[in-house]
Amino acid sequence: MSRATVTLKTRDGQTEASVFRPDSGKGPWPAVLVYQDGRGIRPALFELGERIAQGGYLVLLPDLFYRGGPYQAPDAETFSRDPELRKQWQQKYMATATKANVRSDTEAFLAFLAAEPDVRSLSIGTTGYCMGGGLSLAAAGHFPDRVIAAASYHGGNLATDDPDSPHLLAPRIRARVYVAGAIEDASFPDQQKQRLIDALQQAGVQHAVETYEGAKHGWVPSDSAVYNRAASERHYQTLLALFDATLKPAPPKN
Repeated sequence: MSRATVTLKTRDGQTEASVFRPDSGKGPWPAVLVYQDGRGIRPALFELGERIAQGGYLVLLPDLFYRGGPYQAPDAETFSRDPELRKQWQQKYMATATKANVRSDTEAFLAFLAAEPDVRSLSIGTTGYCMGGGLSLAAAGHFPDRVIAAASYHGGNLATDDPDSPHLLAPRIRARVYVAGAIEDASFPDQQKQRLIDALQQAGVQHAVETYEGAKHGWVPSDSAVYNRAASERHYQTLLALFDATLKPAPPKN
């Protein structure tokens, strides 16, 4: 599996991103943009990018925490047990990845993919995890001419009373949407799930919103304290099914 590191210029500076390409065959390939979870860029997310790329996609995994400065992602067990560490991490890094900031960053990510010779089409797919789940859905709403498939796995706060809640973007979404929540997830309770479903239905968005039995918030990355192998594998199956149905075959760029 090929992984390269690129530097992307954004409105607020520059960030590093990993680009994954399939082992077999030659490009161009359909593109997938991955929005990270709250613990930042680390080997478990490289593994995730590689798995998606194995399905025949060029995958872009950018670092959304660059505004906070260099970092080393905290260990999952320590992070889950240490509330002071979580507080400091949230204030220094997670707080910099606001929806407005990431929307601006996404413009840079999409520009990179548009200029990349190995990308087959301007139409792309997105996926996100935890905090990235809402960012993936927001990308579909903010960039409906580019995002034609959007997924969220154990995403939190997808349908809240906040004025920038992702579900409010449903009328703008043209993408096919897949959302998987955990059976144990205080950040995405049944009330939010139903509100999201209602918003997508009313907007006429093709969608599926599911709850994974036995899964807890954060189950996908292999280094998670609540990693669930069966549910994580189901995630790959549903994600690649979504992308295969929407991004393959894709029209040429020009």
